[in-house]
Amino acid sequence: MVSAAGPLRVGIVGYGGAGRGIHARLVREAGHVVTAVVVRSPERRAQAVEDWPGVRLHDDLAALVADRAAYDVVVVASPTALHVEHATALVRAGVPVVVDKPLALRTEDARAVVDLAGTAGVPLTVFQNRRWDPEQLTLRAVLARGDLGTVHTFERRWERWRPVPQQRWKENDPVGGGLLLDLGPHLVDSATQLFGPVVAVSAELRSHTTPTEDDVFLVLHHAPGADGQVVVSRLWAGSVVGAPGPRTRVLGTAGAYVVTTFENDASPFEALDEGAPEGSEGWLAHGRERTPVPRAPGGHADFYRAVGDWLLRDGPVPVDPRDAVRTAEVLDAARRSAAQGCRVEV
Repeated sequence: MVSAAGPLRVGIVGYGGAGRGIHARLVREAGHVVTAVVVRSPERRAQAVEDWPGVRLHDDLAALVADRAAYDVVVVASPTALHVEHATALVRAGVPVVVDKPLALRTEDARAVVDLAGTAGVPLTVFQNRRWDPEQLTLRAVLARGDLGTVHTFERRWERWRPVPQQRWKENDPVGGGLLLDLGPHLVDSATQLFGPVVAVSAELRSHTTPTEDDVFLVLHHAPGADGQVVVSRLWAGSVVGAPGPRTRVLGTAGAYVVTTFENDASPFEALDEGAPEGSEGWLAHGRERTPVPRAPGGHADFYRAVGDWLLRDGPVPVDPRDAVRTAEVLDAARRSAAQGCRVEV
């Protein structure tokens, strides 16, 4: 546990769309401070100094590691293909680490990083911020109340109408890019957090406009619950989808929970939300009948509040890194399923 005096001091590796646009923003919202950044771009260096006066800038990870007194934890927000290299170096230096998802490209690499951190006794967690999505928190409350009866099907879509792809490594890197590695970890983690471990996977992966897959469909078969019921999760991710949504649909013996749209992405289904009361998140549906559901409190900054409790006050780890290993197993199985055209056991 690091010193509990003052806010948590955070170092960030990478200050682009993820490092600045997501992590640094949430660090600030949680009441912590960025004190060191690995960044080379002159433009991004200037942004870091403007955002965090007094921040220490470094050209590479080795220089950051050498400046150990400047931070309490380091966030790895570099491109996906570098996560294992950067996380491993930080763990070996004894630095507590938050790794953006996915932890690694392959299961064996994810497991190696987690095992190394466990053996060394170095705190390690993975940024699965979508556990703190309002729809995920609200759905948890719906399930806890038993509003849906016995659930048999979980559906979630992360779809966009983006016929002209963005020119970023996520769209063009054949190793670390593609929607399976970008959005797949969130979709799989959401499903497993709600309905438990996965025992089999079927998948279809296609590329329409990018060198990597921009069209993903996964079917996850979860292990039977205590009542013997098996939940099947159907998960979509797509960039060339002219009619995105409905975002979430959960089916049970007593009704359904439906979320029509997600984060203001344009969708023809948003018309269904006309008249939805302020502070609601989705609908309970029974045929034509639908009832608004009150939004559960919480948000993404709660991840970094949990990081502060974890490191400053010996609280629980925000995300067990072994969960990231299990997610990697599912994604690896999805690649095999798509290549072989068959269901793959996990």
